[in-house]
Amino acid sequence: MHIFLIRHGESISNAGENFVKRIPDHLVELTDNGREEARLAGEWLLGYCKEKNIDLSRARIWRSPFRRTRETADEFNKSLGIKDIREDITLTEQQYGLFDSVPESRWGELYPKEYEEFCRQCSNNGKFYARLPLGESPFDVAIRIHQFMGTIHRDFEKSGIDTLFVFTHGTTMRTFLMRWFHYSPEWYQAERNPKNCYIREIIDDKDLGYINA
Repeated sequence: MHIFLIRHGESISNAGENFVKRIPDHLVELTDNGREEARLAGEWLLGYCKEKNIDLSRARIWRSPFRRTRETADEFNKSLGIKDIREDITLTEQQYGLFDSVPESRWGELYPKEYEEFCRQCSNNGKFYARLPLGESPFDVAIRIHQFMGTIHRDFEKSGIDTLFVFTHGTTMRTFLMRWFHYSPEWYQAERNPKNCYIREIIDDKDLGYINA
């Protein structure tokens, strides 16, 4: 199976604009810069696929239904031209709960008790298991991403769909890699979040890393 994991382009949250607007996470959109970087990354990826002789005629796009991932997939697809586009709620970003759209520097100021407990859970390499107040932990995201893996395996077995472009979010990408390759929680702890529009290539049991880094 050939999988390209792709993080969304720069969003208004990434740019710091949503700290004032406080738009719910699922409605956060790309910045103008994010749309442009997604468009350019899509052009680059098409050239890469041509160079590697990757057949896109039977490829499928999977994407998170969040606004910024839909917009990113649309910009990429201006070049890729893939007609089979589907969405899955298991591909959404980690739920930040009380801390949603709040700068990390202010978590302790606004929610001191909750932040203290979160930090306690993160201590001693516990970041993977630490649940955000009223939100999720990376562990929770890893559990739901495993459900999505069942979907793509069934699609391969029933319809032979074996080339996938998956548009998702930073935590979700890392937990996907963790589950697919059976990496450890310590691997997750050490793995840095990918930059916007970074593309990670997987071929069966081989992790080829970020190909446009």
